[in-house]
Amino acid sequence: MQVKVFANLRQICGGVTVEVVPEGSRVIDVLDKMVEMFPDLQKEIFTAEKELLPFVHVYVNGRNIIHEAGLLTEVKESDQFALFPPVAGG
Repeated sequence: MQVKVFANLRQICGGVTVEVVPEGSRVIDVLDKMVEMFPDLQKEIFTAEKELLPFVHVYVNGRNIIHEAGLLTEVKESDQFALFPPVAGG
């Protein structure tokens, strides 16, 4: 599955997209595999309780997972998956 990453996550993941082969079919499975591949990602996206940090957003097919089943949202190989870290601006 291709995961598109943004902002500082691109530095951690080494590019704009990451090829991820999760061990399951949920958003959490994709993110767990990404953390396994890029350990520095853990502190950028998850709390100690393994919830998404505030202002971290995951979109599947252009829809924020908070409007679906959250981290338990089912995904398919063909889905568009995007991961946005907190971004400050002014």
